[in-house]
Amino acid sequence: MGFARACSVALVGVEGVVVEVQADLEPGVAAFTLVGLPDKSLVESRDRVRAAVVNSGAEWPQKKLTVGLSPASVPKGGSGFDLAVACAVLGAAERIDPAAIADVVMIGELGLDGRVRPVRGVLPAVLAAAEAGYRHVVVPEQTAGEAALVPGISVLGVRSLRQLIAVLGDEPVPEEPSADRGRPDTMLAGLMVPGAGLGTGLAPLSADGTAHRPDLADVAGQGRARKALEVAAAGGHHLLLSGPPGAGKTMLAERLTAILPPLSRQESLEVTAVHSVAGILPPGEPLISRAPYCAPHHSATMQSLVGGGNGLPRPGAVSLAHRGVLFLDEAPEFSGRALDALRQPLESGHVVVARAAGVVRLPARFLMILAANPCPCGRHTLTGAGCECPPSAVRRYQSRLSGPLLDRVDLRVEVEPVGRADLMGGGGRGESSAGVAARVREARERAAERLAGTPWTTNSEVPGHELRTRLVTAPGALMAAERDMERGALTARGLDRVLRVAWTVADLRAADRPDASDVAVALELRTGIQRGAPMKASAL
Repeated sequence: MGFARACSVALVGVEGVVVEVQADLEPGVAAFTLVGLPDKSLVESRDRVRAAVVNSGAEWPQKKLTVGLSPASVPKGGSGFDLAVACAVLGAAERIDPAAIADVVMIGELGLDGRVRPVRGVLPAVLAAAEAGYRHVVVPEQTAGEAALVPGISVLGVRSLRQLIAVLGDEPVPEEPSADRGRPDTMLAGLMVPGAGLGTGLAPLSADGTAHRPDLADVAGQGRARKALEVAAAGGHHLLLSGPPGAGKTMLAERLTAILPPLSRQESLEVTAVHSVAGILPPGEPLISRAPYCAPHHSATMQSLVGGGNGLPRPGAVSLAHRGVLFLDEAPEFSGRALDALRQPLESGHVVVARAAGVVRLPARFLMILAANPCPCGRHTLTGAGCECPPSAVRRYQSRLSGPLLDRVDLRVEVEPVGRADLMGGGGRGESSAGVAARVREARERAAERLAGTPWTTNSEVPGHELRTRLVTAPGALMAAERDMERGALTARGLDRVLRVAWTVADLRAADRPDASDVAVALELRTGIQRGAPMKASAL
């Protein structure tokens, strides 16, 4: 009787659970039994592993073989267990030393010819292995760079099962031919979900279909909207852009990521882990260092926004936009259930999705941009434009954005139509994204210095109790906001959000604390009513 064990990782959402793959050989009729709550793709690994072992030059044991995946109560799926199953079987057959694989985490799919194919979710799997105390992992060669992002882990990237057997047995490592140059690498197909590339709105596209970085200087006019965009980027505040079609709402939203600061190391790992699980991590770019941008179509379902799917839930648009921007164009056209499902992640920064297969917690701390027309035809606010929508239709259209959802939006700006002088260049070219990004970065540094020693890094994350007790404004600064609250124009949540925006405005003008003018600007940005403090560059 032979026994051996190796380790792999089962992903539950974007979190991993280390799984011990045990192989047991007993005398009897040759059979291969796989237990431990596997799904269909994992059950099929029996045929893949047998063919890969034989085609790698090793002998398949003609005995009763049982492979167990422990803990057996955790659902397991995918083809990433193939490599661990093959090594456990070879260890039980004494083809390799069982002690050499006992504490090694192995992740990878096996082809019938013995090649090791990459799988999605390598980064969160290696992170889970590191947290469990493992220090050695074996992954496909194509994902070795992704696995090496985890500190303190020794990573071995292999092309085939033959190479791994040689490494474990201290034998000469055979050379494996690489992919033909000039042709797509078919081995990378397992990393990308079909149809989940850049075309789904994960990054703005140029005319030729490639990702590009739009510049804020391309926007003609729109001084108020540009300043609101700067405030949103500096403090992480949600923004509603309302106005007629063609005014530039989408252009502004697409340029928000260009003025956001680069992601920190921890934030980059979080974003990369989510994108790796979702199958949208660009090949050759193991670490995402820029804020992601996700713009789902208005026909998106609630499950596609917050996460869902058959079996264990998969990340939705709010998780793909984690630490980045979620842009909802034509927001009133989204279903009411889908929009109201955003209320929880807007407050908590994560989504808890409960299904029959289990409960999954997905990260979802994003900056939301809503774009809306004033009425179904979009000409309601234009003078002489001939809007024919009845008042009831206008009210019904505008009420699709519920009050609780709008109460979580800090900034609301009316985007006016662009005049001929601005459009034809008479107003001069606007400030570039680089200049605005520099001010945003300085404002975020001031906020981070002020919030040092707390779990928060931006003003939008600070709880209301801290705003009213620990972070004190200038004397008399809140008089206008308190009057609005007494009249019912502001809720308690609304007052807290006005305070957060006021702190961001003060950070942008390098002030120690907000005064009455900063609160007036924050109230104007939230209500759209001017308070005697015009939003000029000097005010910010």
